[in-house]
Amino acid sequence: MSTLPYERALVTGASTGIGAATSRVLAAERLEVLAVARREERLAALAAETGCRILAVDIRAADAMADAIADFKPQVVVNNAGVGHGITGLGGVDAGDIAEAIAINVTAPIQITAAAVAVMKREGLRGHVVNMGSISGLHTLVSSLYGAGKAAVHGFSQTLRVEVKGFPIRVTEICPGRVSSEFYDAAKGDKATLAKMASTGISELRPDDIASAILFALKAPLHVNISTIELLPTEQAVGGAMATPIPQL
Repeated sequence: MSTLPYERALVTGASTGIGAATSRVLAAERLEVLAVARREERLAALAAETGCRILAVDIRAADAMADAIADFKPQVVVNNAGVGHGITGLGGVDAGDIAEAIAINVTAPIQITAAAVAVMKREGLRGHVVNMGSISGLHTLVSSLYGAGKAAVHGFSQTLRVEVKGFPIRVTEICPGRVSSEFYDAAKGDKATLAKMASTGISELRPDDIASAILFALKAPLHVNISTIELLPTEQAVGGAMATPIPQL
């Protein structure tokens, strides 16, 4: 039996990084975990390690995800999968990259949540939706595309709480700063800038840190909804204003 007030959890982007770490933590808490990602070989290794169930699918496949959710009936949904296309700015990304970023970072999590919340309501389940936001969705940083997607996640998370009022469903948004992961390896943008951005020289957050934050929200007393968690490395801060001269102005 689970040590949490839930029995089943669906985690997207589970083949690596935060998603894999979260799957491990939830499996250790004796939840039945459905780990979702595209890379089947990595999922298989995770299943061998944790005993979780796996689903190798692109989260943009709305019908496949809806069918899996209807069958699995998750009480916890961790919308973690995402891409960093355009993190270097709009230069170096084309229309296809932009569409893919919005589809993966915004549309798919909303579709997954809609399917899961419908099941929770229909089955009378206690539920918890955890959306992976970013400090880029809360603060003005360097990327308009990535920031816009994560700002949409923030607005969605806040308003979803209004939609589920009257049901035992909690909603949490996790907003990390820099995390050591494969994020920059998979991102699309200016390659030289991506290479520079990939190394900060600081002690970044680890995927386990984010998994611990998720677990903290899940373990809160049932009358408590941890709405938003913003966490950064000690050596990272956001804020301030920029003033950049324009010679031809």
